Amino acid sequence: MKIVFASRCQQGLRDENQDRTGAELDARKACFVVCDGVAGLPGGEMAAQLVRDTLLSQIQAHTDFTPESTHQAIEQCRLALHEAQGKNPKYSRMSTTLAALFIDRQKQRAWWAHAGDSRVYHFRRGVLHEVTRDHSLAQQLKEAGYENTGINSNLLYNALGAEPPRLVSFSQEIALEDGDAFLVCTDGFWLNLTSGEMEQALRMVNACEEWLALMEQAVSRNVNKDNLSALAVWIGEPEEATLLYSLADSARFLPPRF
Repeated sequence: MKIVFASRCQQGLRDENQDRTGAELDARKACFVVCDGVAGLPGGEMAAQLVRDTLLSQIQAHTDFTPESTHQAIEQCRLALHEAQGKNPKYSRMSTTLAALFIDRQKQRAWWAHAGDSRVYHFRRGVLHEVTRDHSLAQQLKEAGYENTGINSNLLYNALGAEPPRLVSFSQEIALEDGDAFLVCTDGFWLNLTSGEMEQALRMVNACEEWLALMEQAVSRNVNKDNLSALAVWIGEPEEATLLYSLADSARFLPPRF
């Protein structure tokens, strides 16, 4: 199964970049992960790096690769973070979001996990198929029918390392199709793009790197203050499964004319 990916981890106007991205691929399996250290508490960048590194090392070391084994790998991330919190009182509350995509290349199946407001998007035939549900107060209010409440979107009720501990959300396994595409990203990326704009960008390109670059350009023109971190993943040949390039699609991404 052909897999290609592209990654970005760009610092915005913040004092530091607490985002971490990573990937682990071999002939049998693949894992793509983003972590975003929770702001406002010391050690967010340490939490993000520890969880990223622990998850990838667990995936590399395990001989089996199933949803159950990835559950165990994420639990090891939680235990490693809890141990690090206990070693230094200054970092006793450090925590991080998580979004991780897992692909069994032999069985041609995929599943994903997330905690917080980092997301996994799944596109099929150029159209958004599924997206994770944020563990945030803003998401809860939106689902309750309250729009434009002004609630800070960074108010999370779940993150690795946070108290009280909550379960990480796992998707069901899906059978992959040629042309599937995934986007694994932090809130600094998706907050400045609609799903329609992501679809439009996908229809306009012939390479995974081009798709990510096009979305990144659109986000940057919004004078984004947050850090931008994302992994774009293509299965097979997505450019052959999407709609043809159109001028209407391109309008959102062309630079302004003066």
